Amino acid sequence: MDSDIYTVISGTNRPGSNTKQVAGQYYHLLQQKGLPVNLVTLEGLDIHNRNEQIRQLEKDILIPTQKFIFIVPEYNGSFPGVLKALIDHTDIEKVWWGKKALLTGVSTGRAGNLRGLEHLTGVLHYLKMNVHHNKLPISVVNKLMNGEKDIGDETTLRVIAEQLDQFISF
Repeated sequence: MDSDIYTVISGTNRPGSNTKQVAGQYYHLLQQKGLPVNLVTLEGLDIHNRNEQIRQLEKDILIPTQKFIFIVPEYNGSFPGVLKALIDHTDIEKVWWGKKALLTGVSTGRAGNLRGLEHLTGVLHYLKMNVHHNKLPISVVNKLMNGEKDIGDETTLRVIAEQLDQFISF
């Protein structure tokens, strides 16, 4: 059994976002596999400077994590500044260096935030992270959600399951 600790990061601070819903779905899928997993949402997190809230998040969740899953919405052709600010205000050597990352983009448009995933990949490579090759762009996410605010599309769920299985082996 995999002994790595996983952390799913919802890459926006926007309340009630599709991103948070998708992140929650990834979290539950990993829980169902019996893996140790955390869910981090940026809602309510003060990311404007390095502060006690960031230090506590590092100590409790980010530093112990070996594998990060970033669920990243498209913001102006890239990824949200709040996610970049979180990264910028952490102890990058302790939190990110040498760890593994899986990226999933979400958008209501056609490209599933492909450009933002590439931008984030560049940042994570700079932080000496190993980014898994299977970056999943989820397009028209608002149309894939069922009435319970989860992705209900069987094809998308199958692709997510395959992506997670690959990352667990990574």
